[in-house]
Amino acid sequence: MTTLPAVRSPWRIVILLLGFVFLYAPMLLLVVYSFNSSPLVTVWENVSFHWYHVLFQDSAMLDAVGLSLTIAALSASMAVVLGTIAAVIIVRFGRFRGHTGFAFMLTAPLVMPDVITGLSLLLLFVAMGNAFGWPGDRGMLTIWLAHVTFCTAYVSVVINSRLRELDRSIEEAAMDLGATPLKVFFVITVPMIAPALVTGWLLAFTLSLDDLVISSFVTGPGATTLPMAIFATVRRGVNPEINALASLILFIVGLVGFIAWRYMAHEEKQRIRDIQKAKRG
Repeated sequence: MTTLPAVRSPWRIVILLLGFVFLYAPMLLLVVYSFNSSPLVTVWENVSFHWYHVLFQDSAMLDAVGLSLTIAALSASMAVVLGTIAAVIIVRFGRFRGHTGFAFMLTAPLVMPDVITGLSLLLLFVAMGNAFGWPGDRGMLTIWLAHVTFCTAYVSVVINSRLRELDRSIEEAAMDLGATPLKVFFVITVPMIAPALVTGWLLAFTLSLDDLVISSFVTGPGATTLPMAIFATVRRGVNPEINALASLILFIVGLVGFIAWRYMAHEEKQRIRDIQKAKRG
């Protein structure tokens, strides 16, 4: 039986191009105007790296970038640890008393408005400070705790879906040969879910780096994250320096995303080859 070749409708191509233009044209325009020497973001003069020079001379903005990157990396790392543990409990421990409540509370931050989450965490930190004297001041620590809270929910969903589609025969074979459950998890399960771990880390990193509302509630006067600094600057008018900063962020995020995509694609191909070898053997 012969199969007919797929017909490429011109409307599909047009819709695809319109979608890409709608998504990426504003970013491309932002990058182009970051090389504009004019102080007005809508008036083009000539090509210049002036605003990149201004950006690297702005110590307040660079401090905000460093703080946000540090919090995002720490939050993503802790969220991956907690999200993995939560996903393993839900998927591998079966039904237990309080299973439904645990799953509901774990995914609640996904649908909770940021304003409610930020306000509730603020009240929690204030109550803890009055009762125990900790945290004494709100700053980097409280922002990190808040970001871990909502990032864990997103990471657990990603790893949960990956765990459910794994073939457990390899793990069961390892335990039949005498491996302990803990060794099986770190030697077999973790490499098999590595693409999900990377995806969850990148997702949590992006969410933490992008957060404005929750950070505004739980921060103090000594800690200003990058979204807060950008928001404060834009309120006084669009500054071309922000275009330069956004262009650098787009470049770094795009590079990291490409590396992660290549890594996950390689791991997925390796996993398929291992499964095929195991079936032939």
